[in-house]
Amino acid sequence: MDAQRRGRGDQIDPADQWVLNPNTGEYELRLTPSGTQSPVSGTRGSTPPTRAGGTRTDVPPQRRRRGAPEEPPPGRRGGRRPVQRKPKKAKKALMWTGGTMAFVLVGVGAAGYFYLRHLEGNVTTTDVGSAGASNFSKDEAFSILIIGTDKRTGEGNEGYGDKGSSGHADTTILLHVAKDRSNATALSIPRDLIVNIPDCPTKLEDGSEKVVPGLRGVRFNRSLGEGGRDPGCTMRTVKENTGIQVDHFMMADFNAVKTLTTAVDGVDVCVEKPVNDKESKLVLPAGPSKVEGEQALAFVRTRKSFGNSGDLDRIKVQQQFLGSLMRKMSSGDTLTSPSKLLKLAEAATKALTVDQAIGSVGTLKDVALELKKVPTKNIAFATVPVKDNPAETVKATVVLDESKAPQVFDMIKNDVSFTEVKQQKKKEKDAEAARLKGTKAPASEVRVRILNGGAVAGSAQKTLQYLQVEEGVTKSENGGNAPAELARTTLEYAPDQADQARRLADIMGLSGSALKPGESVTNSQGVPAMTLTLGKDFKGAGVKLDAPVEAADVEKSTADKVKCAS
Repeated sequence: MDAQRRGRGDQIDPADQWVLNPNTGEYELRLTPSGTQSPVSGTRGSTPPTRAGGTRTDVPPQRRRRGAPEEPPPGRRGGRRPVQRKPKKAKKALMWTGGTMAFVLVGVGAAGYFYLRHLEGNVTTTDVGSAGASNFSKDEAFSILIIGTDKRTGEGNEGYGDKGSSGHADTTILLHVAKDRSNATALSIPRDLIVNIPDCPTKLEDGSEKVVPGLRGVRFNRSLGEGGRDPGCTMRTVKENTGIQVDHFMMADFNAVKTLTTAVDGVDVCVEKPVNDKESKLVLPAGPSKVEGEQALAFVRTRKSFGNSGDLDRIKVQQQFLGSLMRKMSSGDTLTSPSKLLKLAEAATKALTVDQAIGSVGTLKDVALELKKVPTKNIAFATVPVKDNPAETVKATVVLDESKAPQVFDMIKNDVSFTEVKQQKKKEKDAEAARLKGTKAPASEVRVRILNGGAVAGSAQKTLQYLQVEEGVTKSENGGNAPAELARTTLEYAPDQADQARRLADIMGLSGSALKPGESVTNSQGVPAMTLTLGKDFKGAGVKLDAPVEAADVEKSTADKVKCAS
């Protein structure tokens, strides 16, 4: 009888049946009631062990503590019907298989526990301080900066990257996962993009803190490694130049590509014409191929054989490769193979350096499960819109394309998909309409005090002017700055001001969730007024907060599509 199959009879991993007992501090096997497995040898109510000859060893009954309730007889605990007695031979066989089952389950359960502890030891973490989030939330949108370095670490990597480099941000992708998990965007940031790198507080190995001075007008890849800059510096650089808050980071070196592709038995790629690259040593025939290990690394590093031999064309090839890797990792062939999953877990935990907030194996599992909810057809790959640096005669770097880049950044900041998916479910729209349903007061009767709680400086005054001049909300005033910054704009009102709140919500484009029943404030005229606090999501006076963000006109691909590199 197969112990592992028995342990998974109800799709339950035996390792999951080991539970920490808070009273003893030890792990105990908790079998599900639906299982017919014999209890672990040595537990109360278990079948007494047998001698080699099959005769029963006499075990004295356990004495009941004074005052304790009498132990129910086996088979009747919890009011269950008594189990029919089996013939003696069948009983001996059941005792033997049950004991063997328990022994194997103990081994599997303990191995599972210690293996998780082993994986925990593989993960390397970096404290990025205030550059990222303090924890991982499964209920919110999140952004992870994926960084590939050119540091020459690991066996066989001496010939790659820049000699003596401390590890620059050679490949950088901002992965944003939508709050409703309907879509995700993987935005590539060119390493040769000219940016401003802000001052960066970093923690040294001895626990002390050092501020690495910022730089202006330099390549993006210098945000990591040089001068002691850590991944937190790269996260701060992204925020400085895009306005997008990065929550977490995952950093990998050359070994990651080799070990991850080997763990899944290769990744399918396609090239339009034969490749024989002398620099990367990549040799591939035209059409589809499978690459892993050194060959996979050569594929993502190759520049001379694709497009105009530049970094922007290499980014497109890397995006196609990552899409294929995602398809392979989520395929049934991988997910149903225990050996592949173990190899993948081992490779992933050894290959990655992450921020402390996601540094445990359990949290990394949560991140993976949240990403797994996104359909591959709705995982879009795009690149920050750029143009040649006008300050250069020989074009070697790029700058932001100001006609397109702000739209791309706004889409990510506002959780807008780059693919065609519904941003709200019908029931959510119905609930929204119900919250805003009711009578609305005339604009002239709306009394509101406006505070700036994170919007651009001067927003409260501009909103006041707009409401008074354009919308007729004459009983409004500027209350200055709010006590604290808010991510979202809110409107607080007293119960008898609900009709005023609905009118102002209609004017401002506020969602039902932005309306906060509470208390009124006394305005400068000495009468009750509502409080409108402009948050970081405020788009400008006269621009409704629920107005759709215009989709950016950028070249993109999706993870479900197979494309051939050209």
